[in-house]
Amino acid sequence: MQSVLLHRAPWVVRVDGPAIADGAVAVRAGSIVGVGPAREMNKQYPGAPVREHEHCALTPPLINAHIHLELSHLHIPRCRQEVAGFTDWIAALLDLRQQLGATGAAVETAARRIMQVQHDSGVIAMGDIGNTDLGLRLSQEFPGALLPFREFLGRSPATRRTVREQLGREPDDKMFTAHAPYSTHAELIQSLKFRARRLNHPFPIHVAEPASEGDLLSRATGELYTFLRERGFLDDTYRPPAGIDNFGSVRYLHSLGVLDERTICVHCIHVSVEEVMILAETGARVCLCPGSNRYLQVGTAPAALFLRHGILPALGSDSLASNPELSIWREMRILQENAPDIDPARIFAMATLGGASALGLAGMYGTLAPGKSARFLAVPLTEKIGSAPELYEYLVTGNSEIQPAWVDA
Repeated sequence: MQSVLLHRAPWVVRVDGPAIADGAVAVRAGSIVGVGPAREMNKQYPGAPVREHEHCALTPPLINAHIHLELSHLHIPRCRQEVAGFTDWIAALLDLRQQLGATGAAVETAARRIMQVQHDSGVIAMGDIGNTDLGLRLSQEFPGALLPFREFLGRSPATRRTVREQLGREPDDKMFTAHAPYSTHAELIQSLKFRARRLNHPFPIHVAEPASEGDLLSRATGELYTFLRERGFLDDTYRPPAGIDNFGSVRYLHSLGVLDERTICVHCIHVSVEEVMILAETGARVCLCPGSNRYLQVGTAPAALFLRHGILPALGSDSLASNPELSIWREMRILQENAPDIDPARIFAMATLGGASALGLAGMYGTLAPGKSARFLAVPLTEKIGSAPELYEYLVTGNSEIQPAWVDA
């Protein structure tokens, strides 16, 4: 049997329990077998070799629960110049993607670069959303867990029929999802969720990102309604679906029967208290993207409200088309700036356990605990940390200055 190796550091961040000063993580055969104060781990495993991580905190790796790798070539300075408003941004993005292409060598090169940047920054898992099979190919290369979801959208009967026929031909090892309530017909959302539920895989969907989504769903008015009508996406006879509670995107999805513990509601900015209660009751997951929301000026998600109702959100970076820097460290900092009353320990939990739980990976990642993967991070501490609150403050506000090292035991 392979022997135990102890990793010792000034701080060990379990996430599922208090941070441990002068702690150690015991690993064997690629798995964690013990976590605790160094003196206790030495007694439990006498004679075990010790690897010292001086001036470091050992933490779980980060999870980027929402990213669009195939948009990595649509860099933000080129994508948004004088764009004002959500629909103007969509138009600029569509135009730029048409100019630069959606596939090809340049697209793949940019996506691989961002994939590497994510891993170098300490990300072990990603939920990647795309319109092509690029994410599926990249998932074979990523040194962690890259979950590729191909998203569909459309409202016309012909589109719905075409997608249903395609779904019937696709193998079960591919994961599909819906784009958003505003862009995807209710029947198509239900068909895609039915397949995801049958295969027991996550179902990420953009929810309540712009306020105008609610206007479209409930009253057939607003910025999105006008934009989609002008683009021929909605016909002249469009009306909000009858018999569905359209007053809020979450209520709408709940009426469709697609909210459960495997559904990931991404963004969730414009939600009511009642809708947060629906999310909590159904067990639906939430993924926040503070950096993208700030750039697009679509609002700020009520992170504290989610926490008060027992929901630990995940964090995502979205894409370079809507975010100037794809860093979960930066997402934590922006979230704390938006909600300074939230305990930094909870924010760090979002970046680790929240994402792992949302993507169905909590059995391997998210915490430092027995049975979890022995791939974790050694985060350099550039200043002396005297308490756990100081440690979490450092982790959450460090941003790009934090350059973790991978521990592969």
